[in-house]
Amino acid sequence: MNAFEMNFDGLVGPTHNYAGLSYGNIASQSNATAISNPKEAAKQGLQKMKALADMGYKQGILLPHERPAVGSLKALGYQGSDADILLKVGRENPALLSAISSASCMWTANAGTVSPSADTADARVHFTAANLNAKFHRSIEHPTTTRMLQAIFHDNRHFAHHPALPAIASFGDEGAANHTRFCAQYGAPGVELFVYGQEAFNESRPAPVKFPARQTLEASQAIARLHGLSDAHCVFAQQRPETIDAGVFHNDVIAVGNGNVLFYHETAFVDTEQVLAELDAKLVGASLIPICVPTADVSLHDAVRSYLFNSQLLSQADGSMTLIVPAECHAIDSVAAYLTRLLADPANPIQTVQVFDLKQSMNNGGGPACLRLRVALTQAEYQAIHPGVIMTQDLYQQLNAWVDRHYRDRLLSADLADPLLLLESRTALDELTRLTGLGNIYPFQL
Repeated sequence: MNAFEMNFDGLVGPTHNYAGLSYGNIASQSNATAISNPKEAAKQGLQKMKALADMGYKQGILLPHERPAVGSLKALGYQGSDADILLKVGRENPALLSAISSASCMWTANAGTVSPSADTADARVHFTAANLNAKFHRSIEHPTTTRMLQAIFHDNRHFAHHPALPAIASFGDEGAANHTRFCAQYGAPGVELFVYGQEAFNESRPAPVKFPARQTLEASQAIARLHGLSDAHCVFAQQRPETIDAGVFHNDVIAVGNGNVLFYHETAFVDTEQVLAELDAKLVGASLIPICVPTADVSLHDAVRSYLFNSQLLSQADGSMTLIVPAECHAIDSVAAYLTRLLADPANPIQTVQVFDLKQSMNNGGGPACLRLRVALTQAEYQAIHPGVIMTQDLYQQLNAWVDRHYRDRLLSADLADPLLLLESRTALDELTRLTGLGNIYPFQL
């Protein structure tokens, strides 16, 4: 069957700022209060999207969310005009203002979990928006995410949508950042790896002690049931607790997979050999190729600060793979040296490395893998998605011009209470929904 993997990258929003909101994400916390550049951030993301489209990969966009999210403040009891509310919260609770102004929806690896039609019981592509329950600023995303996914993947003959899981810690779900699919071909049945940080209902199992585990086994199992996945299509693996405590808040900070290749750090999983054996046994039509990066070559500290594993692993026409990495990987000696050795091995399926400057996103703790949601599609399913979000030369030019019209090139935390920023953001998003033809998906439009 003619099938391929399509990447949907999050377009960075007009309120991109550094508030240090993500406890457990070292980059996010270390850059708190720094001056951000929303215009540069959006253009860095667009450049990566366009480059992948030019390389022949199917590429789409997901739109920014409405921020500041004044509706969330009203739900917390604030009253008055939108401008009055922002000014009041800015004076009384600037931390709350930062949370409802976050542009974190740019990291669409957390938008939801996707299972392709080759794996599901009803042969449709299934989507479950992530509840992102671990952080308030992200927990408010899933209603808009759900509306957006439903608008893009709107044909119920091909696509099925599920609401986010219950918003409690026991079912904490961080989406595709903790989910990887392996397959011989994108259109063939595959095996889906769900990685979790702890078991919510089994305190005897290991768990991190410094930073929270954001994904539970129970959430991963619920998504597998909702998507109609049989045991033959699932492997559940626990992330090593010590690794979470070292700043690896999602699996995609310590491992990345594509096709039949798993590229991972040796500290990624509990019971690594068992995980590898189960993946290999359930992978139909191919053998798993595990590429383990030893601590002796790249320390866990260097893996986290370089985001070596928060990369995109993409199949090429000749059967080899390319690794999309942030520029930080070349700036850290141990990582750069490892990549040189990796490419020198002719037996290694990863034969090329592409480097992108994503500094604005990286400063907030999100690399290439954070910025994209992977969706495996058949040609018929691809034809059924909303065409206005597919990256083309025309769309690229239109989006760059749109960013130039609406985005600031400097943003401080103090600016978030500016009523003009809310007006600028809403004006930009309203124009964007018309530009893409996606319709009314934002609260201010409904």
